[in-house]
Amino acid sequence: MPQTLRAAVVQAGSLMFDTPGTLRKAVALAEDAAARQARLIVFPEAFIGGYPKGLDFGSVIGGRTPAGREDYRRYADSAIAVPGPETEVLAATAQRLGVHIVIGVIEKDGATLYCTALFFGPTGHLLGKHRKLMPTAGERLIWGYGDGSTLPVFDTDIGRLGAVICWENYMPAMRMAMYAKGIQLYCAPTADNRPSWAPSMQHIAVEGRCFVLSACQYLVRADCPADYAAVQGNDPATVLMTGGSCIVNPFGEFLAGPVFDRNDILIADIDLAEITRGKYDFDATGHYARPDIFRLTVNESHTPAVEFRPHDVTPPTPPLATSTLTPDTP
Repeated sequence: MPQTLRAAVVQAGSLMFDTPGTLRKAVALAEDAAARQARLIVFPEAFIGGYPKGLDFGSVIGGRTPAGREDYRRYADSAIAVPGPETEVLAATAQRLGVHIVIGVIEKDGATLYCTALFFGPTGHLLGKHRKLMPTAGERLIWGYGDGSTLPVFDTDIGRLGAVICWENYMPAMRMAMYAKGIQLYCAPTADNRPSWAPSMQHIAVEGRCFVLSACQYLVRADCPADYAAVQGNDPATVLMTGGSCIVNPFGEFLAGPVFDRNDILIADIDLAEITRGKYDFDATGHYARPDIFRLTVNESHTPAVEFRPHDVTPPTPPLATSTLTPDTP
C-alpha cells in the first residue's frame, strides 16, 4: 500500500429529476479529478438521483397532496437499481481512470428508496454499498432505513475505505463501529451545508485518527426543472445548497476546504503514516478504550420484513418396529 495518496472531493450539484444527465456529469467530474492524479474521488450524498432540497412532497400531518405524490413519482423514477445500468457505467469509469470512486445515490429496491453510498474500485467492480441507517426529519417521508448488513469498511490498495452519510456522523455508536473496523479513509458524503459541519469533521478525524473526506453539493435552482416547487422560490440564481466540502487529517487540520458558494474539486495529498503517528497517543477502540466499562454490540445481520423459509422436506421418521414374536409360555 502506498504511503501517499492523492484524494479528491467533488463539490457539485445533481441535475434534479435527470439521472442520465447527472450520470454524465459524474463521469466528467471523475475524469477531471483523475486528470489531477487523484486516486480516490468522493462525491456528495444523493448525487445520482438527487437530494430534493426544499421539496415537501405535499405532506402534512394526516394528509398528502396529489402534486406531492407526483413529485415523489418523479423522484422515484430518478432512483437507480444497485446493481444496474448506472452502476455499470460508474464501475467502467473507475476502471478506465484507474481510481476508487465513492458516490452517493438514491437506490430503489422494490418500492422503497434508500440513501446509499456506493464504492467502486479500479478493477471495474462495484465493491459494495452502505445504506443510510437513519434518515433525518423529512427524509423519512421518502427514504427507508438501512440495516447493519451494509456497514462495510473495504481493505483496498489505497487503505481501509468506508463511508458514513450525513447526520449518521452524529451517531457516536456508528462512528465507534467504523473505528473498530480500522477505517483510514473515512468518507462523509453529506447534504449538511452549515458552517457547523466542518468542525464536526475535524472532531471525527481527531477521534478516529483517520482522514475524513466530506463532500456536499453546491446546488442552485437552475439545476432543477421549472416546476420544481422548492420553498426557496424560483429564481434560477437561488442557491439551494452552499457546499462546505473539506478534507481533514488525523490531527484535525484542514488539508482542503471548507469551500462554500461555488463548484469545486478539492485535492489533497494524504500521508497514510499520519494515522499511525496519531494513534500513538489515542486509539478509540484500542489502548484508549475501556471495554470493562463501555462495550458496543453491532447487529450486522440483514433484517427483511418478510423472511421465507423452505418447506420441511425431512422424511417422516418411521415408526418403531414391533416384535411379532410370541413370548414363551410356561
